[in-house]
Amino acid sequence: MTTAGSAFSIQASDTDSAARLGILRTDHGVVETPCFMPVGTRAAVKAVSPAELHDAGVGMILTNTYHCLTRPGVEIIADAGGLHRFMGWPGAILTDSGGFQVFSLAGLRRVDNSGVTFQSHIDGARIQLGPREAMAAQRMLGSDIAMAFDECPPWPCAPEYACESVDRTLLWAAECIEQPRADGQQVFGIVQGGIYTALRERCARELTAMAFDGYAIGGVSVGEPADVLMAQVRDSAPLLPSDRPRYLMGVGDRLQMLEAVALGIDMFDCVMPTRLARNGTAFTAAGRYPVKAGEYKADPRPIEEGCACYACSNFSRAYVRHLLNVGEILGVRLVTLHNLYRYMQFMADLRDALRQGQFDEYRREHLARWEKK
Repeated sequence: MTTAGSAFSIQASDTDSAARLGILRTDHGVVETPCFMPVGTRAAVKAVSPAELHDAGVGMILTNTYHCLTRPGVEIIADAGGLHRFMGWPGAILTDSGGFQVFSLAGLRRVDNSGVTFQSHIDGARIQLGPREAMAAQRMLGSDIAMAFDECPPWPCAPEYACESVDRTLLWAAECIEQPRADGQQVFGIVQGGIYTALRERCARELTAMAFDGYAIGGVSVGEPADVLMAQVRDSAPLLPSDRPRYLMGVGDRLQMLEAVALGIDMFDCVMPTRLARNGTAFTAAGRYPVKAGEYKADPRPIEEGCACYACSNFSRAYVRHLLNVGEILGVRLVTLHNLYRYMQFMADLRDALRQGQFDEYRREHLARWEKK
């Protein structure tokens, strides 16, 4: 079984913050951290192929256990040789246990200490998902990193409910850590507690005593204001072991990621670059803009000047805008390819700044540029 001591190592630390440069070793490759994971909820990152993900510099993606359970079924994926072979993706994969669906499918589920009973959003069928089921499914999927099953509470959330969700998360975590794993599979625990510092402290303390391979900060990016989100990160990050990877779940705003890295976070995931691409929004080093807008109707420039991605190397804003406005799927693909490349470049530049001891300058430069924008 892979252990955290051999799987994660810190290569450099920033002198002015808690930021660090690291390496996370998995059975499907080495992932440099800080890293961003594109989301392939249903075993596919929307609009792009595995080869295109690799070309964009992606090292690890996220896939969701609940959605794989509903369609096509984890047995089918296991019979195909596991998630990597089923998807044709050779890199690392992290699977979300399904705990987020406790939050996102609140109208279709019932929660108790044994787990969650869902009414399938596909056909209404009854689905029972608890710590044993979640870990068994992730074992069959064969992901490199499996997440412990947790309860993600909503925002806002009464302290009584937050306390109950922490109780369940810890109860389930203790069961998850004892379950069999796929060969080389690492398991991360998830800190919950909402906006309540004492609850997050308790959750982190009891989780770290269980010696997970890594730790995530959960219960964020669920509708709370940005200052509340960052307060939860500031509360939680120092509580997590410095020799294990730290993962901030569901956060993809680059300003928030930059600040979270300064607090010692190593891993991120979010649908933002792909979801906004489908709405015609392009990310650049200076911010983002609607390439679908009329002002770009005859613009000969690429989506982002100086960008080396496939879309920017071959097509103009005018052409991409035309594709989006007439409903050609190539338009969505080109903006998605660009956005993923931009996110990967952002993380690569951030790692270079850490490697060269220039993270503080990098951070201040980007904060000033985005605030001005």
